[in-house]
Amino acid sequence: MAAQTEESDTAREQTKAEQDVDQVRTRATRDQQRLDSGAVTSPKDLENLQREIASLAKRQGDLEDVVLDIMERRESAQERVAELTARVSSVQTTIDEATARRDAAFESLDGEAASVTKEREVIAASVPADLLKLYDKLREQQGGIGAARLYQRSCQGCRQELAITEIQEIRKAAPDTVVRCENCRRILVRTGESGL
Repeated sequence: MAAQTEESDTAREQTKAEQDVDQVRTRATRDQQRLDSGAVTSPKDLENLQREIASLAKRQGDLEDVVLDIMERRESAQERVAELTARVSSVQTTIDEATARRDAAFESLDGEAASVTKEREVIAASVPADLLKLYDKLREQQGGIGAARLYQRSCQGCRQELAITEIQEIRKAAPDTVVRCENCRRILVRTGESGL
């Protein structure tokens, strides 16, 4: 925006400077025509007219230098606008691509969540009501994880290694007994890799 404003400002400045040059050029041409027509006969008036034509020529040269300087600044501003416009376009393309990837990921996650929810409903129907109630309560207390795998004598919920006495109690417990971690209180899921 700043670069576009600068370019617009220099364009106006250039137009004004070019108008100033045109005014000086028009006046110098008019004075030269008066001089060439012979309408001015007084030597003093002729001298003044010649001095004015010389002064206008110098003024025109100075103004043309100003126009050239403004044109260079405007060209620089136009290049900056073009560069920034290309960068904005590139960033917008990156944003659009990231947005498309995000939307696709949301869609995929929504589909996966729906599938997992259906799966959970089927599995939950086969779990005893009191165990499901305990699991849901623990899940709420433990940030969404109510049960954790017991892996090589460590609870994968809190990542703590269980004490030897706890391991011995878990070994003695029947396979259908609900065992819990003494540290985080999550339900422990026993597998062949539990280290029992």
